[in-house]
Amino acid sequence: MSRRTTGKLDFPAPRDDSTCTILHVDMDAFYASVELLSRPMLRGKPVIVGGSGSRGVVLSATYEAREFGVRAAMSMGRARRLCPDAQVISPDHRRYSRVSAGVMEIFSSITPNVEPLSLDEAFLDVSGALRQYGSPTQVAETLRARVFDEQGITCSVGGAPNKFVAKVASAHAKPDGVLMIPAESVLAFLHPLPVGALWGVGPRTEEQLHSLGVRTVADVAHLPRPVLRRALGPAAGDHLADLAWGRDQRQVSTTTRERSVGSEHTFAGDVDDDEVIHRHLLKLSDHVAARLRSAGWVARTVSIKVRFADFTTLTRSRTLPEATDVGRDIYHQAGALYDALGLQRARLRLVGVRAEKLTPADAATHQIALDEPVAGWREAETAVDQAAARFGDGVVRPASLLDIGRSDDV
Repeated sequence: MSRRTTGKLDFPAPRDDSTCTILHVDMDAFYASVELLSRPMLRGKPVIVGGSGSRGVVLSATYEAREFGVRAAMSMGRARRLCPDAQVISPDHRRYSRVSAGVMEIFSSITPNVEPLSLDEAFLDVSGALRQYGSPTQVAETLRARVFDEQGITCSVGGAPNKFVAKVASAHAKPDGVLMIPAESVLAFLHPLPVGALWGVGPRTEEQLHSLGVRTVADVAHLPRPVLRRALGPAAGDHLADLAWGRDQRQVSTTTRERSVGSEHTFAGDVDDDEVIHRHLLKLSDHVAARLRSAGWVARTVSIKVRFADFTTLTRSRTLPEATDVGRDIYHQAGALYDALGLQRARLRLVGVRAEKLTPADAATHQIALDEPVAGWREAETAVDQAAARFGDGVVRPASLLDIGRSDDV
């Protein structure tokens, strides 16, 4: 797979990319691309992955859907209005975890210096891989070819002397491209970009900068640092000034990052029935536990999120005596956390369950609870996993969940 693009940006390929040893690799429309693996008839058509209800949220969309303005985190109602002909698919997190694990394994086979940022993107320091694989561009092409050949999806790669520039470059390489920015070209690449390209510049900061007449990264770079510090605060001002000159001292970190696995449900209408809420907490807990088992993790902390009708959001968490990947254990804590809120029929828009402080699962250290038989809850839930893998999610579930849809979580 030798094709190379520079995406939205017409930037010349460098003659010497030897300084581009930091790569940012980002899967193209990851969740939608994974869904298309089993639905090849939908290729080239607008597809949206997310909650199917009108109050669901877009998780991912194909580039054909993005042409209509559909974006991740957008409400499904708005996405459907923008692109009424799109095919909507409920997410399959087990499948995404499997494909992500395969992608990360490819990365690790090229270099041990891999820093995953999420399921679908990572930083790589490939300075030690150049002798075996060639130039950074050749390493990038090897990565792209292997991801496509082994996982069936495409990715885009940005290469640069540091993480910030590499991430910006990968965004401009999309979709399915490579863009290398060597040290001598960093400022020529960054300075014409809008200020929103800088990490840490959200809508509010962008508005503040615009009020100062600052529109581009070059404007930030040439603004006196004291002015920037007064406008945004010392830390933010110094941070943006450094990025505007292409400076980023952070190294690719291979230490284990704090991971978490979660699932949320947005109700079709605001709910104030504790029994209904508990049933959804049970379903979400089972879903989170299944994802933990699929990914090979156990969790020490359970947290819940509740969002009220006025969009006010609360989170609460509790640490377990022993790490677990059992849905019953997670629900026991999630339900207790919810009850402790004492909401007294407050109207809720959303509930969520999250497992945190994850560590690799080790069957040898799994401890049987005092009230758990030898063939206990974990074995039963593992059997449910096997049935779901064969027949689909929701084919086996608690009787209390029989009237709750199979795949309405995101």
